[in-house]
Amino acid sequence: MMGDLMGPCMFAVTMGISRVLYGKYGEKFDLMKFMIGSGTLCVVCYLMASLSANPVIGLIGCILCGFSVGIMWPGTISISSKKFPTGGTAMFALLAMSGDLGGSIGPAIVGKVTQYAGDDIRVGMGVGLIFPIVLIVMLIIMGKAKESFDST
Repeated sequence: MMGDLMGPCMFAVTMGISRVLYGKYGEKFDLMKFMIGSGTLCVVCYLMASLSANPVIGLIGCILCGFSVGIMWPGTISISSKKFPTGGTAMFALLAMSGDLGGSIGPAIVGKVTQYAGDDIRVGMGVGLIFPIVLIVMLIIMGKAKESFDST
């Protein structure tokens, strides 16, 4: 029961901490690499939450996950602004809509899978791994595209 409150609260706190740290020291980091690292930490956190039979380890995974995802949304906006400098209002509207859609569909998928797995949240969290993996793959593809574009 304590984890029901502590998990989401500490997730939010650590997400805020990561955003403050990146806001203060972000100019010293390559945003793409930082987001790939954050995505990798997110995968580790999801694995902790989905594979551990120990609830404390699962809780720690959820808490650290907040830190790992803190830069993902602001980072996506920053990268989009640089990649598409003339994107304007339409681009930000599309990003906002996509963010809202992802923020509702992702948890809905995890919830449905959890329900179909006999209310085993660990199975749902395992399926949720797809989201940070897709982020990492897309960032790597963008990085490769940038490298090939820069070399021409």
